[in-house]
Amino acid sequence: MADPRTRRLRLWSSALVTGLVLAAVLVVPPLAQLDEQAVDLARKLQAPSWSHPFGTDDLGRDLLLRCVYGLRVSLLVGLVAALVATVVGTVVGAAAGALGGRVDRLLMRVVDGFSSVPHLLLGIFVVAMFRPGVWPVIASVAVTHWLSTARIVRSEVLSLRSRPFVDAAISGGASRWRIAVRHLLPAVLPQAGLAAVLMVPHAMWHESALSFLGLGLPSHQASLGNLVQTARSSLLAGDWWPTLFPGLLLIVPTLALAGLAGVWRDRLNPRRRSELML
Repeated sequence: MADPRTRRLRLWSSALVTGLVLAAVLVVPPLAQLDEQAVDLARKLQAPSWSHPFGTDDLGRDLLLRCVYGLRVSLLVGLVAALVATVVGTVVGAAAGALGGRVDRLLMRVVDGFSSVPHLLLGIFVVAMFRPGVWPVIASVAVTHWLSTARIVRSEVLSLRSRPFVDAAISGGASRWRIAVRHLLPAVLPQAGLAAVLMVPHAMWHESALSFLGLGLPSHQASLGNLVQTARSSLLAGDWWPTLFPGLLLIVPTLALAGLAGVWRDRLNPRRRSELML
C-alpha cells in the first residue's frame, strides 16, 4: 500500500490535471474568439510550432483549438451520461435491495438482460435510431452504463438491511419506503458518487469509439473520437501529431479522474485500507 505522502501526491497531481482540463474547456474557447472550423489549406498538416503548438490538421485548422473544443464535447457527453446512468442505476439498485422479493428478482433479470448484450453493440443500436448528434450519444452511453451502478447500490443496500439501525426503524413501525428514503439511500450515495466519477472517463471512451466508427457525432463537429478518426490517413502518411494530441487528451483526463476516484475509494473504505497495510 502506498504511504501517505504518495497518496497525497497522487491526490494533488490528479486534482491539478483535472483543474487544468476544466479550465481549458471553460476558458480557452471564450478567450480565443476563433473559429475552430476555419479552413486554411495553405497551412495544412504543419508540424507543432510556436504559432500552432499542436500543429494543424489536413484542412489547415489549428489542432490545439480543435482538441480543446473536442475535449469540451467529450466531457459534456461523459458528465451528462454518467449523471443519468448513475441516477437510473441508483434508483433501480435501491429499489431492488430495499423491496426484495419479486421486485428484486424482476429488476435483476432486467439488469442481466441488458448485460447479456455487448455495450458497444447496444450503443450502436441506440445511436442508429437517431440522427448523429450529442444527445443520441448521451442516451446511448447512459443506457449501457447504469448496470454496474445498479449492482453496486443493490449490494450495499442488502448489506445495510442487516444493520441495527434498520432493525430499530422497522421495530418503530417505519415503512419500507421511509426506510429506503431516510436511511438506505443516503448511506449508498457516496458509493454511487464514486461510481459516477469512474463512469465519466468510461463514457468519454465510449463516445470516442462511436465517433471513431462514424456513428457518433457529425463528422464536422470536433470531438476527440472524430479527431482521431479523421487523422488516420495523416498517420499513415507519417504525420503523427493529428493522432497523438487527441489521444493524449483522452488518456490524461482518464488517469486524473482515476487518481481522484482512488483517493475517494480509500476514504470510503478505511477498514479495507488498514487491512491492506497489515
